[in-house]
Amino acid sequence: MNRSVAKTTGPILVVDDDAAITASLALLLKQAGYRTLAASNADQALQCLADEPVSLVLQDMNFSRETSGDEGLSLLAQIRARRPLLPVILMTAWGTIALAVKGMQAGASDFVTKPWSQKQLLQSIETALGLAAAPATREDPSPRAELDARLDVADLVGEHPKMRKVLDIVGRVSPTDASVLITGESGTGKELVAAAIHKNSLRARGPFVRVNVGGIPAPLFESEMFGHVKGAFTDAKQARRGRFELSDGGTIFLDEIGELDLGAQVKLLRVLQDRTYEVLGSSITRTVDVRVVSATNRDLAEAAQRGAFREDLFYRLNLIAIHLPPLRARREDIPLLAGRFLEQLAERYGRGPIRIAPSGLRWLGERAWAGNVRELRHVLERTVLLAARDVLSAEDFEGVVASEASPPNDAAQSAGEAMTIDEMERAMIVKALERHSQNLSKVAESLGMSRAALYRRLEKYGIDV
Repeated sequence: MNRSVAKTTGPILVVDDDAAITASLALLLKQAGYRTLAASNADQALQCLADEPVSLVLQDMNFSRETSGDEGLSLLAQIRARRPLLPVILMTAWGTIALAVKGMQAGASDFVTKPWSQKQLLQSIETALGLAAAPATREDPSPRAELDARLDVADLVGEHPKMRKVLDIVGRVSPTDASVLITGESGTGKELVAAAIHKNSLRARGPFVRVNVGGIPAPLFESEMFGHVKGAFTDAKQARRGRFELSDGGTIFLDEIGELDLGAQVKLLRVLQDRTYEVLGSSITRTVDVRVVSATNRDLAEAAQRGAFREDLFYRLNLIAIHLPPLRARREDIPLLAGRFLEQLAERYGRGPIRIAPSGLRWLGERAWAGNVRELRHVLERTVLLAARDVLSAEDFEGVVASEASPPNDAAQSAGEAMTIDEMERAMIVKALERHSQNLSKVAESLGMSRAALYRRLEKYGIDV
């Protein structure tokens, strides 16, 4: 994918005690249009920073026979003290990625492993420079009209400052290739934010591939993500293209990333590290040009601390973090969201304009909305279908919620006796989704099945969550 990157920045400072490496990097960067400076130790590097308007530092973690990485971390700390906003990319061997993680914690922009992929290294540099050049996120978020004028974010409804701050960040990071981790409670709209990042990026004409990685059974992970050749395993009767191949030139959205087991995390880290992979059953290494956006409702930093999620993968995914506020934290947006959903529902069901009475708006504004925007849409759709009138009041909403919470009566039980097993299972899943506000982990636990099994049944019964 061709990207235009301004080469009018200051020189890139390469810090490494190996003259062959600095020479090789200088040639590569010159061919890419960058000027370079070289330093073999920390003192020379700091002198270069004092003498030249350096735009980025590419530094090794060791400048002598010592291999602890302390020299690199010390230099990083001194750079951060002198130039807090200067992007620093660390170079480290694959076996010492733990050092890179420490560097990321200390403020490095990114890390690359030796031997590096030239394409991936240049992409990392372009991303770091692009983020450094992007306007800083404003303390007072941009007005909604201004955001709509310069971004394609019509699907993200809201004027609350917290939501406008999210849109400001989307506008800032979209033109870069930075990996983005979107966090927030279930139902807050993380996939919509991921789609907005793609639509406002230089990859907008490429594919946007959504993968619910939490729903992929562990034995099928490699086949689903990287594809397989015919005969790769017993049931591989024909070749299959993986999700990374399908997303080449575009964006891959890894939803529910916090549900990955450690084995799958290792396999994913490799392709995110150097954008190379092997199709299952083949020994040929393939490359992929893809931007990675991921999402989770879990605290990955906490999971990394207790060893449930790899720290190196966390920092690879978390170059930019976007946190979506829960609906209860932006109640002023509820009328806007309700209005948008009612327009969509009226069109979907062939209805005329549907409005909400003042009492209905008050009811919506006072509800807890544990399931966030998804729950709001669900309640509105149920009410539109059951109330069958054009002005919805508080009583209409209360009636729908009460009917969902009430236990089944004898008539319902009699009807259940006539249901097939599949129909009964579908009804149980729908009820559990409503009871747990679409929280799939809780739904799976309450039904006594794994998340993977739940995802298979959601797909089988056509249940949209």
